[in-house]
Amino acid sequence: MVLDQVPLARQLELVFTQLKGELTQLTSGTVFVQIRNNVIGKFGIRHFPLESKGTEWKKVEKGLTETHQSSFRQTALEALKLKHWTHGEIQFEFAMRQNTLCTSVTFESNYNMASLFQDSGKFRLDY
Repeated sequence: MVLDQVPLARQLELVFTQLKGELTQLTSGTVFVQIRNNVIGKFGIRHFPLESKGTEWKKVEKGLTETHQSSFRQTALEALKLKHWTHGEIQFEFAMRQNTLCTSVTFESNYNMASLFQDSGKFRLDY
């Protein structure tokens, strides 16, 4: 499979398929995808597998259900429509609150100064 020929939305679906087992063990965290030339490279989940109430630590017993994961995946796919760059990272934060999935999305675009030199052959800074 040549990833640069696979639509970004399909790549994101593959990410959520790969993370399914881990999401069933979590009630909160951040799914991140790093994108270069509209191809997902590195992806994963940032999370704390323990929750606390005061000084008491409790391991999460159940994470996102199949329904929650489907909703989360759909939210992530809809968010892709708002992306207007080719290089960067998207972070999809999620948390269960009273059996309701709450999500938010952060976009980060990245640019490389070296590409400015390569694209023009010469690079001038006129101040």
